[in-house]
Amino acid sequence: MSNIIVKDRNGNIEKISANSGMTLMEIIRDAGMDIEAACGGCCACATCHIYVDSKWLPNLKEKEEDEESMLDQVFDVKENSRLGCQIEFTEEISGIEVELASE
Repeated sequence: MSNIIVKDRNGNIEKISANSGMTLMEIIRDAGMDIEAACGGCCACATCHIYVDSKWLPNLKEKEEDEESMLDQVFDVKENSRLGCQIEFTEEISGIEVELASE
């Protein structure tokens, strides 16, 4: 079964079922976790800021210019910061571990 593992802002960890073709933001949002995603996934707000466990970074596509630009506007940016709306879930990243960034 495909899934992602998400650590919320309180340190709780949830294993969420995931379907290919959805973004990590959509999967987290649809599971009822506390991710704002104000722009609905248009890479226009950065409210789906997450930290990807560093061991998974090589499995992801590089950040595009729009994502880099949005991340420049948020607090607590780290090397492993990404926008959940810009990472499409595939079977290759089943089990990916992410943490919700602070609001």
